[in-house]
Amino acid sequence: MHKLQNFKSIAKKIVCVGRNYADHAAELGNKIPEKPMIFVKTSNSLVSEGNKIITPIGCNDLHQEVELAVIFNGTVSKVLEVDAMKYVGGYAVALDMTARDFQNDAKKAGAPWFLAKSFDTSCPISDFIPKEKIPDPHNVELFCHINGRVQQKCMTNVMIFNIPILISYISQFITLEEGDILLTGTPSGVSKVVSGDCIEFGLTDISKTKIFIS
Repeated sequence: MHKLQNFKSIAKKIVCVGRNYADHAAELGNKIPEKPMIFVKTSNSLVSEGNKIITPIGCNDLHQEVELAVIFNGTVSKVLEVDAMKYVGGYAVALDMTARDFQNDAKKAGAPWFLAKSFDTSCPISDFIPKEKIPDPHNVELFCHINGRVQQKCMTNVMIFNIPILISYISQFITLEEGDILLTGTPSGVSKVVSGDCIEFGLTDISKTKIFIS
């Protein structure tokens, strides 16, 4: 068994990247960032297949965002881009569930997005995908289906900031540790989901995870 097979139980933090696909930035009316836009989810947000996503109290606009996740194989601090991929132990596919109404209110108030992004069950995630199964993480296809309908579908080669850039940038400020998770951003197609919806997400021909909204 791979040492990172149980990454969900050892992850101390989930570092996330906002607006890393130009089409997603455009669909929300946001400018493309000049440097990576970073925020964090806490480990209470992790949830696996067989459990359900719980809509936070007061949220009336819950959105799904499918993302390629990077799982780290050791301590990462102040690394160069050229060395960054050495610290990738494997991958997963995640949903960055977002209480969009909470987020919009926070933006208007100039406040952090924390409650919009880090509520319980806000990060459904697949099982571990060994690095060997994804020789080029910038050449895989993300997908997300809602109730059997294709909602998101995009190749990862259109990320604004690629994985080495993200790892190097984040590690200048934050020490990443074994089992920690990096969510690399979502493409366009985010949408409102409601109680009873079935979300299937993954990488074409590599991984698929199913989860329901409670």
